[in-house]
Amino acid sequence: MDRAHRNVAVLVAAQAILGAQMPVNFIIGGLAGQILAPNPCLATLPISMIVLGSALTARPLARFMQNHGRRAGFLLSVAAGGAGAGVSAAGLWHGSFLMLMLGSLLTGIYMSAQGFYRFAATDTASEDFAPRAISWVMAGGLASAIVGPAIVRATDDLTAVPFMATYVALIGLNLTGPLLFAFLDIPKPPRPDAGASAGRPMAELLRTPRIAVAMICGMVSYALMNLVMTSTPLAVVGCGFAPSNAADIVSAHVLAMFAPSFFTGALIARFGAERIVGLGLVILACAGAVALSGVELTHFFGALVLLGIGWNFGYIGATTMLTLAHRPEERGRVQGVNDLFVFGGVFLASLSSGGLMNCMGGSVQAGWNAVNLAMLPFLVLAGAALIWLVMRPKEA
Repeated sequence: MDRAHRNVAVLVAAQAILGAQMPVNFIIGGLAGQILAPNPCLATLPISMIVLGSALTARPLARFMQNHGRRAGFLLSVAAGGAGAGVSAAGLWHGSFLMLMLGSLLTGIYMSAQGFYRFAATDTASEDFAPRAISWVMAGGLASAIVGPAIVRATDDLTAVPFMATYVALIGLNLTGPLLFAFLDIPKPPRPDAGASAGRPMAELLRTPRIAVAMICGMVSYALMNLVMTSTPLAVVGCGFAPSNAADIVSAHVLAMFAPSFFTGALIARFGAERIVGLGLVILACAGAVALSGVELTHFFGALVLLGIGWNFGYIGATTMLTLAHRPEERGRVQGVNDLFVFGGVFLASLSSGGLMNCMGGSVQAGWNAVNLAMLPFLVLAGAALIWLVMRPKEA
């Protein structure tokens, strides 16, 4: 337990400091893209490239950590994050949309690794402590919700080229990674003996109801959160508000994403992961309803706060379902495939977000409404899958 608590403390700090890159990139990615994109429908493409980088590297990164340990994987990721920020800054300096996208793709490698913090928290934790370990690590994002937007406010206009100094600041942020991960104490997974079982085939794992439904709910929770959050700065600025207002709304959203983590684990332990996931899906639906009701600042704040809470319950609940549904020797493969599906869904959501926002209807409000209406079919899919899983044992 001492080792588990120490590792959780390190991962909380990593989530708080290094995780500040997430709100920074979501605040400025679409706005920087809007400056350089040859077509306004492509404004959110830099954010989509971050997610694509996460999707493409999830499985290779999981295998790398399975063979070389969590610390090696996390150090590799901060190197990629720093390089991505540097290339993005160079893209703004040279006015190159292609360079901005390349930098975003590299940043996606870091974002993929950040998704593994929650899994790493359970590596040395007992089964009883695992849900709380996941929640505490996710709660580290509270600090990132403050640090990230503060970086944007302090740097967005420091240079003649907007947001270039912000990307330079992210290089410095990634330099703290080696210091943090020096204190991480997670043993490398033991190499299996010759002839030892590697676990169930992947096809069988994906047919396991609890694993399949956990992946669906995790993917839908994350993708819909990303779909709406990606367009939020564009919608806020497009409705006549300042970029600082967009930063404040994203800050409130990220706080809402992570603040419930202090008690999400306890709620899962008491009521079960499935019920908490279901509650998260309902709250995501409420977020869409608030967003559709108007485009004043209060509507944006209300919708994004609900969006963050719904993501927290849905994503942490689905993660807990997944970690308890596979064997230790299957960990790397299951977690890698899960994050491939999750970030693949998030990539499609972020790619669609810009098109829905800028190219659907003749006004900003029409585009914003299209973004939020797009949530409905996926919420129905995830809800139906969850109800099927809960009802299945009774039918059996």
